[in-house]
Amino acid sequence: MRTRVKICGITRRQDAEFAIEMGVDALGLVFYEPSPRAVTVAQAAELTRDLPPFVSIIGLFVDASPALINEVLDNVPVSMLQFHGDESPNDCSSYGLPYLKAIRMQENVSLITQAVTYQHAAGLLLDSYQVGVPGGTGKTFDWSRISPIDKPVILAGGLTPDNVRNAINDVNPYAVDVSGGVETAKGIKSHAKISAFMQEVANG
Repeated sequence: MRTRVKICGITRRQDAEFAIEMGVDALGLVFYEPSPRAVTVAQAAELTRDLPPFVSIIGLFVDASPALINEVLDNVPVSMLQFHGDESPNDCSSYGLPYLKAIRMQENVSLITQAVTYQHAAGLLLDSYQVGVPGGTGKTFDWSRISPIDKPVILAGGLTPDNVRNAINDVNPYAVDVSGGVETAKGIKSHAKISAFMQEVANG
């Protein structure tokens, strides 16, 4: 099965267009103000206007207010939500869209329990754990700690063109999610790195 690819933290229209040209399946937009990759609702609307079809737009939130999420949904063609905070299953399910729940891979986390708790999630996104940082750490975690679950696994955390092929071979995830690993600066994507990343995924 082909490994899907999501590039997260898109902040520029030219990066979105290039990623789509390279065959990316999904683009992630960060609606979390403390993030250096955050976009406003107005920026996101402009970024996604008249993009080609068959590419998913994922809205990323961290314990966001319903008002913010609904404002995004009213103005941006988001097809899936991604939750990186302490949102309950009911919180995640209350917007009528499929969602991903990010799981920060602390030492004591049980993926089997999380898969049951978030049984209605479209998939679990597995990210590195760092105190006080809800995502985008740029660090990998020990992939051998990933136990089999009855959910699609989206592997995140420190992926780059240099390690994504090994990640795919070791984990066999449904999809990989990259942000900092294809950047020249936070929020500024490198087209050369995107191209190299996609090539390594294809060869994985």
